[in-house]
Amino acid sequence: MQENQLIDSQKVQFREYQARIAESVLRNGNSLVILPTGMGKTIVALLVIQQKLLSGKHVLFVAPTRPLAEQHHKTLSTLLKIPQERVVLLTGTTPAEKRSSLWKDAFIICATPQTIENDLKGGRFSLDGFGLCVVDEVHRAVKKYAYTMIAEECIGKGVQLLGLTASPGGKKERIDEVVKALGVQHIEIRTETDEDVAPYVKKLEMKWIAVELTPGMKKMSELLEKAISDRLGSMMKMGLIRTTNPRVPKKVLLEIGQGLQKRPDGMPKFVALSHYATVMNLTHAHELLETQGISAFLSFMQKLEEKETKSKAVLRILNDERVQTVLKLARSYEGEHPKLAKLVEVLEGMRGKKVIVFVQFRAQVKRVVEELRAKGFSAKQFVGKKDGVTLAEQKGTIKLFREGKFDVMVASSIGEEGLDIPSVDAVVFYEPIPSEIRSIQRRGRAGRAKAGDVVILITKDTRDEAYYWSARNKEARMKKIVGGMQRDMESKRVREAVKAPKAPPKAGQARVTDFV
Repeated sequence: MQENQLIDSQKVQFREYQARIAESVLRNGNSLVILPTGMGKTIVALLVIQQKLLSGKHVLFVAPTRPLAEQHHKTLSTLLKIPQERVVLLTGTTPAEKRSSLWKDAFIICATPQTIENDLKGGRFSLDGFGLCVVDEVHRAVKKYAYTMIAEECIGKGVQLLGLTASPGGKKERIDEVVKALGVQHIEIRTETDEDVAPYVKKLEMKWIAVELTPGMKKMSELLEKAISDRLGSMMKMGLIRTTNPRVPKKVLLEIGQGLQKRPDGMPKFVALSHYATVMNLTHAHELLETQGISAFLSFMQKLEEKETKSKAVLRILNDERVQTVLKLARSYEGEHPKLAKLVEVLEGMRGKKVIVFVQFRAQVKRVVEELRAKGFSAKQFVGKKDGVTLAEQKGTIKLFREGKFDVMVASSIGEEGLDIPSVDAVVFYEPIPSEIRSIQRRGRAGRAKAGDVVILITKDTRDEAYYWSARNKEARMKKIVGGMQRDMESKRVREAVKAPKAPPKAGQARVTDFV
């Protein structure tokens, strides 16, 4: 180790692939680094940060949420041998007038992107003197998200950009958008099977468990499907859709809605939107019944019934005889979704282990917790601000979970990213999700420090199956797309190097490998 080592070697050990990636990032300019959750993206950033600090440059590290920004601030303060007051945390909770003075003395700024965007626009901060901007969860750098404005400013000032993510998305258009926003010149991607990563990957046992709807629930589902099909028929007559299949992908419906919103205002648009709203609400009710259970379905329908002013879309649903029959059957139905019983069975085999159960719909989180507690499990819910839970309360729940005060955390999407949730023995998907980004993030909560299990509950012949395959296909497509981009960028660099060979490193120039 050299004397100008800034990283505390007593607190962190580097892996060879992390050093290789960091060295490549330093050599090749604006970079996108894609690593599985738990494989040390932050350590790669740390190695790059060290070199920028040694060259006299300052560093900006942006993360999408306050808890994530706080987490990175703590990590950098702990692992770098520089005065802690020189690593500054800036979020919206810091008054703007105070932020101006904090900028001046910082070597490293950890912040939320909205804070940086506001200070850049307000003239309270300049990127002069900065040599690196690390963008965490960079898959968010699309459309008008604050990351895109910050990246534009960095490119204009010649500040190197380093984007970190477990997955940039499963569509080429989205990946292209991220690459363009950061001016990416170089991509580094590793998967669990890559030769230099595999030795560090803890075994993750994947298990898919199929459950089947009861005859009573199948009858209810069929009635709702007929109602949806009829309403799709109305949309077909308007030229909005070409199918009456009640299992038409939600993506198709959402695209129709986006198209309708762009139409000029007028009676044809409003009538079409009304019929569209009927289909969307019926489709959601159907999905809740099939993948979540009776109580989730009834809770949603109750909200429609209790609306003081009911739209024509809602009245169409409530006045439909088939829907009324389903409501009557559901209210007299004894029991819940068979998935709930299967979850209990799965967790019985994990007694004493630390487990996260991810549940897609927030209203269902409470129901799952109640059932688990009734069966003797120490379980707590983990939800977000929309459910009236403060950040302090969230951190308190995480602290209790880390200390082993309860074994099963039932989480909404808030548990996927943004908070320092400890590694667990197992992750259970109460249902599959179509997003490959979120699926990767969920899986990454297990198998970090030791081998872990991932269990996915799938209701047969429902949207659960479609969502499961959608996420898998998107993940495979992402790796293929990024691999192609990676090869294209490398070929371009080779061609440019032949035309104008790079000068050799100056004598004594610091490299990442000098410190590893």
